[in-house]
Amino acid sequence: MVARVRHLSVAYGKTLAVADATCEIPEGCVGLLGPNGAGKTTLIKALLGFLRPTDGEGEVLGYDIRAASLELRLHVGLMPESDCHIPGLSAVEYVALAGELSGMPRANALQRAHEVLEYCGLGEARYRNVETFSTGMKQKAKIAQALVHGPRLLFLDEPTNGLDPESREEMLDLIRDISHNKGVNCIVSSHLLPDIERTCDWILVMSQGRIRSQKSVTEMRGESARQWDVELKDASEAFATAVHAKGAALLKHVSNLYRVEVPDDTDPALFLLSVARETGAEVRSLRPASRTLEEAFLEVLG
Repeated sequence: MVARVRHLSVAYGKTLAVADATCEIPEGCVGLLGPNGAGKTTLIKALLGFLRPTDGEGEVLGYDIRAASLELRLHVGLMPESDCHIPGLSAVEYVALAGELSGMPRANALQRAHEVLEYCGLGEARYRNVETFSTGMKQKAKIAQALVHGPRLLFLDEPTNGLDPESREEMLDLIRDISHNKGVNCIVSSHLLPDIERTCDWILVMSQGRIRSQKSVTEMRGESARQWDVELKDASEAFATAVHAKGAALLKHVSNLYRVEVPDDTDPALFLLSVARETGAEVRSLRPASRTLEEAFLEVLG
């Protein structure tokens, strides 16, 4: 585990931005998914020690977020949502300074700055003033400054904000490479489900300051215990009517294909076969429904 929190709450005055959060964040690339205002950025700031929790406890990379936040920051990188470049500095000066602030000797920080800028696709622009960069280039520079000191864990807050489609694809490919080929653990905060789906293996869903779900992408896409797909030989209005009459919900119906959510405390296969038999419908196939990630996300949010 790279991080864990237990009953963590963070308040701004009387407003509770994170409420009683408990979770364990595994190694790899983890998505922090939720609508704007869900509490994602506040949770990140609490994990980094920028905000003191109102209640609860947490640790990141084995460091207590209350007692050892300064030591922790030597081992993590942060790509914030807002711009963080320093006016007047070139990209290589900016990234090298970030390395020095993380404890690197000047010469090492400068050498490493050249390397990470090249890796992030900014090698030819390294001597340009960051203020002259496009939005996509500024985002890459933010990743470079977060990587310069060789962190074990990288926080990325809304990394594709403001990017055009081509720049967005480049950013997602870069994040995927960092987490899956370079061995750096990543926590990606976003309100964009496709971005999380492209880059992450595990997802925490947040809404209204609370963690609503924590599962692998495979588990979230997995079978729903109460939702089943039924293929009949022929479309049957009687079957659809009987499904409703017996307390089940007909979620989808296209030609002879049906997705049914059966009542609780009911054996799905026996229920559906019984309805088919009673209505004279011939069943061709019957299987648990596999959800899309979007369907699973909306189900979690209710």
